[in-house]
Amino acid sequence: SAMGRTSQLPDNLPQLQNLIKRDPESYRAEFEQQYRRYESNLQVFLLQPSEDAKSLSELTMFIGQVAHCYPDVVGEFPEQLREILKRHASALHPEIRMMFCRALMLLRNKKLISPASLFELFFELFRCSDKLLRKTLYNFIIQDIKNLNIGHKDNKLNKTLQNFMYTMLSDSNSMAAKMSLNAMAELYNRKVWNDAKTVNVISTACFSKFTKVLSASLRFFLGQDKQVADSDSEAEEEGPSARDIILRFATKKKSTRAKAKRDKALKVLNKHKRKMKKQNTDFSAIHLLHDPQGFVERLFKQLQKTNESFEIRLLYIVVISRIVGVHQLFLFNFYPFIQRFLQPHQRDVTKLLLAVAQASHELVPPEIIRTIIMTIANNFVSERNSSEVMGVGLNAVREICARCPLAMTEDLLRDLTQYKTRHDKAVTSAARSLIQLYRRINPTMLFKKFQGKPTEASTELQTTEYGKLVVKDYIPGAEALPETPEVDEDNTVQDGWESCSNASDNDGSWKNVSSDEEEPAAEDETAGMDPEEKIQKAQIVSQMRLLTQEEFQRVRAQQASKEVLPAARKRKVVSLDSKEERYNAELVALNDIELVHKKRPHDRESRLATVLRGREDREKFGRKKAKMDPFASTTNKEKRKKKPFMMVREKMKKKKSGRSFREKQMALRAALVKRAKRYK
Repeated sequence: SAMGRTSQLPDNLPQLQNLIKRDPESYRAEFEQQYRRYESNLQVFLLQPSEDAKSLSELTMFIGQVAHCYPDVVGEFPEQLREILKRHASALHPEIRMMFCRALMLLRNKKLISPASLFELFFELFRCSDKLLRKTLYNFIIQDIKNLNIGHKDNKLNKTLQNFMYTMLSDSNSMAAKMSLNAMAELYNRKVWNDAKTVNVISTACFSKFTKVLSASLRFFLGQDKQVADSDSEAEEEGPSARDIILRFATKKKSTRAKAKRDKALKVLNKHKRKMKKQNTDFSAIHLLHDPQGFVERLFKQLQKTNESFEIRLLYIVVISRIVGVHQLFLFNFYPFIQRFLQPHQRDVTKLLLAVAQASHELVPPEIIRTIIMTIANNFVSERNSSEVMGVGLNAVREICARCPLAMTEDLLRDLTQYKTRHDKAVTSAARSLIQLYRRINPTMLFKKFQGKPTEASTELQTTEYGKLVVKDYIPGAEALPETPEVDEDNTVQDGWESCSNASDNDGSWKNVSSDEEEPAAEDETAGMDPEEKIQKAQIVSQMRLLTQEEFQRVRAQQASKEVLPAARKRKVVSLDSKEERYNAELVALNDIELVHKKRPHDRESRLATVLRGREDREKFGRKKAKMDPFASTTNKEKRKKKPFMMVREKMKKKKSGRSFREKQMALRAALVKRAKRYK
């Protein structure tokens, strides 16, 4: 009966929730009864908010689950929860506070509360000393903002939230400021808020009074906090996946020890994947700064007066150097400041050398960079240092000179290139790389024996002075292309662009398509041309045509061939090497400075692999020469090895105590007699 149903259902909220979702109107009275119970329990709870009220938390989650079925009844329910959390957040019991937040999340998923008001509340709740609550709110905020911006960006909401986060970054609570910063950085890395306003709001956190906020914002501009994409979107890799590890531990007994083992296995797996995955760091945030010069000057001023640890000061230095190098800014006081740290015994000296190389560019006066190069040469490239230190110093000089070639003097360059003949691979390789650099940019500064054979690139080379820029109105290497696009027999332009036609290929038959491997080698378009004629042809091709990707590849191959082939020799298309474009890169790689060529000592795995590789062709181990008769007697040496210990114990004792004078005399006589018989 209806009376029996009504009397039984209030005590079974999950069953009532299931029935309401199936038929809301039939159970309206039951829901209203539970809602009145919730209001009465809430009034009692507000008298002592710190107490745990289990019935109230169950009713709150029940109403949050079915609130969309009765929007007219629960009209004030979302705002009521929001006001309670706003007023009594710190005084509430942690479980009750978590239940209220989860109920608001359910209401937000059903679009019964506006995102702006809810997110402002959640950001304020970051001040609570509840780690689980902060993590839950953080994940919900990131996911909900991402869902709101799918398809098209909600600029009005984004602007409102960004303005609120800007105020939260200067909050007096360090944890709230840190979580707000992490949320903005995560949204930027997920390409949800990848605009200039987000970057410039994050840049204000670089001047925070809290060390954690400060270091997180600096790491954001270095790209070090970019998280790996979700495991669902990652390509499958060899070895076990996270799912395999979770399933493996799911069948075991549930205990704290098993959970710790599972977490450790997942941590090792993620570490291995990060190690195997190629480093793909995004530095686009540096380009979106509104005032990079003013930002760098403020950072450097704070660096000079900061009392933070060396790790934080190193972050300052690296961020300043990258912004200076990317935007080619003037910060002349930065170079003498970092010069005092350039000592071989300095902690993380390779990162400091990397910062110097990154902050060097062609617009810096050569005299300023020259003092840095002299300091590195005196402190690192010296006979009193090890070969690794000398190699690192030469590599650092090379990277600095690649970005500011005029800073090197001819005398110093010739002194450094003399290390090419040193009997140490780490030093000779670094010296050769310096020689190769100046062969490309200014070979006249080298000794004649190091200049190499003249090439087309060296004949076209123009030595510039400080402040002078060489601007070309053509694409170098475009002379290798024809002036007009190639046309085949069907009058189809063969320029590398794909085109579709509805009037062809309607018969459904297979067509023979020629591959690149079957095409004959392209003829040299520039054979016998003067340099002026090459420039004129390159101007015509650059101004009168649209080049395709294949043609750009031919242009790059043409430029690469100029670096290696003599001017009068007929060229062939050569493959491009990534090292040729390394010096044109925007950022310097730490590996370019730390990489010193030296044969490292083998570890256990490599030694074992060498041993096993040497055993491949051997059929058996032991003595190489087998006995002629396998049943023959053993030698005296083998017999001594097999004797029981009790038989040789007295002899061993005698050896240990030493021989007497008479025994030594007899042994000497026997040895002399044996020698005399040998030479008869």
